[in-house]
Amino acid sequence: MEFIYFTSESVTDGHPDKMCDQIADAILDAALSEDVHAKMAVEATIKDDFVLVYGEANTTAVLDYAAIAKNVIADIGYTENYEVLVKVNKQSAQINHAVTSEENVGAGDQGIMFGYATNETESYMPLPIELAHKLSKQLSDVKRDITWLLPDGKTQVTVAYKDGKPVFVHTVLVSASHMPGHSAEEIRETIMEHVIKPVIDPKWLTEETRYIINPSGEFSIAGPFSDSGTTGRKIVVDTYGGVGRIGGGCFSSKDPSKVDRSAAYYSRYVAKSVVAAGLADKIEIQLSYAIGLSDPLSIHIDTFGTHKRPESEILEIIKNNFNFKVGNIIKELDLLRPIYRESANFGAFGRDGFPWETIKKLTF
Repeated sequence: MEFIYFTSESVTDGHPDKMCDQIADAILDAALSEDVHAKMAVEATIKDDFVLVYGEANTTAVLDYAAIAKNVIADIGYTENYEVLVKVNKQSAQINHAVTSEENVGAGDQGIMFGYATNETESYMPLPIELAHKLSKQLSDVKRDITWLLPDGKTQVTVAYKDGKPVFVHTVLVSASHMPGHSAEEIRETIMEHVIKPVIDPKWLTEETRYIINPSGEFSIAGPFSDSGTTGRKIVVDTYGGVGRIGGGCFSSKDPSKVDRSAAYYSRYVAKSVVAAGLADKIEIQLSYAIGLSDPLSIHIDTFGTHKRPESEILEIIKNNFNFKVGNIIKELDLLRPIYRESANFGAFGRDGFPWETIKKLTF
């Protein structure tokens, strides 16, 4: 049999980029907790024991940016004493004027957003990224009990496909940071027993499946002490693992008026509902917006030849069942809540508990 192999990766909550995503979204959550109309775009960069928090904010909330950053880092599991430099200004009055309207919320920026769904898993996510996220979540969780594991880590899963359907897992790769003094054999056994086996259903595994654990050797210098981190550098990890296209901007740090975030969530909501309705086996939806305008400039769909009705008809069904105005997206998905740090790790999609992961019953 000829297979097509596709690979996706994920990272743990202690990866330097994800540390910065969590700091940014914890700041956003703190602002929304006090001021639901907060307009935020405050990001972070980290290297060694130094953090820079910077960006724009227009809010009545009183925020201790440094304390929020330090609390996030400690919660992840890093014990060093961090220095935090804050450089946050007010949002441009020109942007704020274009966006703010009680009746007709305008998009916070121009841009393109994509949503995707497939029926190859129960979560309507591609199998490679679903498994990679489950592995990184498990790796993040077990460090609470296996105290010699450190917070930084990466996972990667390669799946073999035949005729567009997943057949088996070809390769599982896990890189787990750890304290010095632990052998490669001990690390491999621990990761196999406590991370890989509890996560991957045996039905996906065969004698051909490869397991690669810490291929670089010792991984005791980790986190921001081995690599720098910045908000928004894991867009593929946050979305669909490279399946389908990605939009022009990241999610973390941005309040829901920023369509990079809210419209990407909404397009996932639409795509998942369309596939769940049996209109296609998979679908990708592209939206585009202009700053200050409420309605999208364009809506495009691609079912990759899996449509059960003509694509023109599916697009009409979408337009009849969904309202893509920015204000409606925020209202329908109830986005003015402090829910964003929780969404920063292990993918924004495919996990229960977020409004954009619900399925809307379509009328057609």
